[in-house]
Amino acid sequence: MTLLYTGTAVLTMDEKLQKNEHIRTITFTPPLYKQRYQFIKQLVSKYKPKKVADLGCAECRLLWMLKFCSCIEVLVGLDINEDVMKEKMHTLSPLPGDYLQPSERCLTVALYQGSIAHKDPCMLGFDMITCVEVIEHLEAKELEKFPEVVFGFMSPGRIIISTPNSEFNSFLPTVTLFRHPDHKFEWNRAQFQNWAQDAAARYDYTVEFTGLGAPPSGNDVGFCTQIGVFVRKYLKNDGPVKFEKDKEHVYKTVFKAVYPSLKDEKYLQNAVVNEVVRTAQIIVRRLLDHRKSEYKKCSESVETEPRFQPPRRCFRYLEYPPLTKADSKGMQPFINGNTVYIPLANIFSFPKVNQLCGTFETLCKLITGKVALSSDGSAVLMDAEYENEEQN
Repeated sequence: MTLLYTGTAVLTMDEKLQKNEHIRTITFTPPLYKQRYQFIKQLVSKYKPKKVADLGCAECRLLWMLKFCSCIEVLVGLDINEDVMKEKMHTLSPLPGDYLQPSERCLTVALYQGSIAHKDPCMLGFDMITCVEVIEHLEAKELEKFPEVVFGFMSPGRIIISTPNSEFNSFLPTVTLFRHPDHKFEWNRAQFQNWAQDAAARYDYTVEFTGLGAPPSGNDVGFCTQIGVFVRKYLKNDGPVKFEKDKEHVYKTVFKAVYPSLKDEKYLQNAVVNEVVRTAQIIVRRLLDHRKSEYKKCSESVETEPRFQPPRRCFRYLEYPPLTKADSKGMQPFINGNTVYIPLANIFSFPKVNQLCGTFETLCKLITGKVALSSDGSAVLMDAEYENEEQN
């Protein structure tokens, strides 16, 4: 498996300080946290998981990025700090545009408050679980339980874990002991790899290592952020058994949003009705424009013919025969008085309507009672006078 990383390290030095204290400062472009999120997004784009969870989701930044990935149907965040999640959880809610144009996929986003060291059946069945800069915040007892809970109980298809590389800290002049006051430890490369390989071997995973934030050239300290990508070796079939054994829910639900989807008949019907009406309006306007053009031609021809001899070739544009029963196979719209009859077969031939409905029967089912139809239900009825006023 090939792992890609992005971003460059830029070494900047204050000349005066360099002479006296040899202080070196390193920055990353783009910022390292964005590189970590982009790394996860690249893996999601590559492997297309349907269910993804982020452990230690904090302000939900990664979740917000991932909600736009069309492959994801279930997106879950877990954090011990409920208040931090609540500050930004509104960014995970559907927008007005999501209701106006529902997606074809189903998407459910949920946030849970709880500890990584506890088991809850809501975390079963995931394709990918991310744990970005989190394990270094765990107490010794929590870290000890982490492999059993995440690798053993949750047992997703893939696990991505990132953590600081302590060997890089010499390039961070503001760091004394750890990079963050809440860090309980920071591992060097050997320590992280030993821990990761032990967890992988115990729970039937493979692991490969990479990182983000390269050091200045000529310095063999590894990446600023070290990453382990774990892949489960075998497909497990004991999910229902686990669920029964550990059925008690210990996490607190903080947020849940179900996005509108065309797989829900309510949203599909709204989308179909709106598209049918829009399509019918297009057809009516084209028909009326054509009739205006023909009227103009007729008027011009009348001026050149004797008054006692009406231009018969124009009669067919002035009146249309009554439409008592629209042929379901008919494709041509008709005007009868102030009413335009548009066969459903005509509307169904438009690509967007066809794509939404799939079958002609589904079209008929979804618009019945929602759109004005002819007596036999084979044509949509539109008011020609209203459409004329709209154009003028």
